[in-house]
Amino acid sequence: MRTERIRGRDGTELQYWVLGEGRKTLLLANGLGGRLFAWDPLLERFWRDYQIITWDYRGLFESGSPASHRKLSVPHHADDALTILDAEGIDRAVLMGWSMGVQVSLELAACEPHRIAGLVLMNGTHGHTLASGFQPFFRVPGVASFVRAGLAHARRYPGESTTMRSLGRLAQFLMNNFVFQFTAPGRQDEMRRTMTKYFDHVLGESFENYLRLFLEIDAHSVFHVLQDIKAPTYIISGLFDILTPPRHSFELAWVMPHAEHQFLWRSSHFSLLERPDLLLPKIARFLDERAQWVAPSGASSSVTG
Repeated sequence: MRTERIRGRDGTELQYWVLGEGRKTLLLANGLGGRLFAWDPLLERFWRDYQIITWDYRGLFESGSPASHRKLSVPHHADDALTILDAEGIDRAVLMGWSMGVQVSLELAACEPHRIAGLVLMNGTHGHTLASGFQPFFRVPGVASFVRAGLAHARRYPGESTTMRSLGRLAQFLMNNFVFQFTAPGRQDEMRRTMTKYFDHVLGESFENYLRLFLEIDAHSVFHVLQDIKAPTYIISGLFDILTPPRHSFELAWVMPHAEHQFLWRSSHFSLLERPDLLLPKIARFLDERAQWVAPSGASSSVTG
């Protein structure tokens, strides 16, 4: 594995990682707060056969913050992904997005379709995340407005973000001690270690930008262009996903012309980590049989040389 630093088109510093031995590329778009460790089962399965790239979103962790907070929007993250592909000389890649990464992947696929060999979309939505977040089975009037107001308040008064951090630790406790007992039997210890890393990163130095990014993914939507995204797509959702309820995945599968949907009854927002035994063979089959590694005749490319 090697670590690289480059600048986005607006000068924002980005850090990314490249690992693996294959010639075909998988570009991993993280969830909000997720990093390379959130993909562990996939890395173990595919590093010998593929080149795998991921990066820290601008404003988070090892990447720099843009001069303007407005440049934390989803289109800016998608443009950063394209910048990384260009820096590595990669003409086509399969985009794998989890949570927020689903929106980043869809944005890039809508803007640069000739660069996309396929899409694997896990536990995400087409946009307006908070409109249905924390409402797993049906929308409850007022919940979205309440969450948005809470995020805005925490941004306005950073000293009061302690409440948000406490809620994060409560979520960690509930996931470890209740949800994973059902969704990941036999993997609870591994899930507990992963959740510790996840929340330590989320609640760390980048927490202020983390709150801003929550509002950015709520403001973003690509629903109106989903029908134009022709790339082969494999969609994964879990019944007990509280943040991005599976009804969004059903909508994606219904609207996107070349999508198939894997709905898991025993899974939450962390499907890959909970059910790798089921998902990894299906992802491997998708990469072998459905991904279009060679551009269709007549497709253009912005990569030269």
